[in-house]
Amino acid sequence: MDLVQKEHERLSKRLKSSQSIKSVQDAIDQLQAARDKIAADPNQASVSLAKLQNPIKSSFDSINDNLKETHSGLNKYSKALDKLFKDRPLPSSENDVLSSQDHLINRAIAMHLLREGQFSVASSFLSEVAEKKAEERQQGLDSETMGEAAALLDIDGMESSRVRDQFRTMYHILHELKENNNLLPAIEWSREEEHRAALEMRGSNLEFELCRLQFVWLFHGGHEQRGPTVEGRQAALEYAKREFQAFSPRYLREIQQLMGAMAFSPNLPDSPYKNIFNNPSAWADVSHSFTREFCALLGLSPDSPLYIAATAGAIALPTLLKLQSIMKAKRTEWTTEHELPVEIPLPPSYLFHSIFVCPVSKEQTTDANPPMMMPCGHVVADESLRRLCKGARFKCPYCPLESSPKDAKKLFL
Repeated sequence: MDLVQKEHERLSKRLKSSQSIKSVQDAIDQLQAARDKIAADPNQASVSLAKLQNPIKSSFDSINDNLKETHSGLNKYSKALDKLFKDRPLPSSENDVLSSQDHLINRAIAMHLLREGQFSVASSFLSEVAEKKAEERQQGLDSETMGEAAALLDIDGMESSRVRDQFRTMYHILHELKENNNLLPAIEWSREEEHRAALEMRGSNLEFELCRLQFVWLFHGGHEQRGPTVEGRQAALEYAKREFQAFSPRYLREIQQLMGAMAFSPNLPDSPYKNIFNNPSAWADVSHSFTREFCALLGLSPDSPLYIAATAGAIALPTLLKLQSIMKAKRTEWTTEHELPVEIPLPPSYLFHSIFVCPVSKEQTTDANPPMMMPCGHVVADESLRRLCKGARFKCPYCPLESSPKDAKKLFL
């Protein structure tokens, strides 16, 4: 990996120091100036072209020299990558379950582009999907085929056009948050009747987080985008009087802390409230909270599934390659179809589902074979439970208590 990093840094330096773009622009400027001069006085065409020959040749030589250096760096970088990541097929390549699920792959790509704010790229991608479908059906591109491609972005009955509008709204609000320190669009969104009801049902703190950050921002000298032009502590105090009353039943302690900080304003960095008023990640945190809640109301995760899947796959790749070499040496085959034969250690943020292994059968539970909790509190897989009871009362394999299969409850981890 050190070799790849070294070549990457070397290539980056070469690309930054490259004069190719400047040389191309100089050549364009010279040609433009010569054309204007000839257009103004056609009789001077031969003289202008003669004067142009040497500068243009010099520009082209400079461009070629820079391109040779760039290509050399790219070749070395490519060789370093090839040496580190050898092209070897994985054992699962013969049982690729997604090979027949083009629509799922296309949906993941289109949704990823949409979630990243690449709306024009997403539209182009959907158009290409529609064109490919039309070619496969050996028919012309029609509205029905375009509609099928656009439907890849539908979410629980919400049409793709509305989904795009929703993400445009999200990126507009995020732009105001990150670029202009403007919290008002996000606060107004959280206070819309439909959104407020859904956020309250989720137990979300988003609206208060936004208003608290607005208070802190005003406290540090920001000014309200609307309303009076007072600044600093006076603006924060007036904002608190106007907005925090509605939050007092649920966030009384947090509001008291904000108000208490007023007394420490001359020496706030050494006060107990310094973490609230001097949090360098506050804007990033509230932007992440807004994105998480916005996507949750759409029934989506805050992070792109395509990004997560690609990252998890990259983490798992070395283990799978090592497994392949061991299997090849021992002449064994990959026999599992719906799960990996080895455990892949992933970061905690990438663990989305609890895993339960039945202590009786030693098999991992699934939707078809869920974990079942007996009245005594012990848990086994449903198939193990059925084998133990055989339709009658049975004794728990881990304690002396007896129970009936109808008393067992399905467990959700």
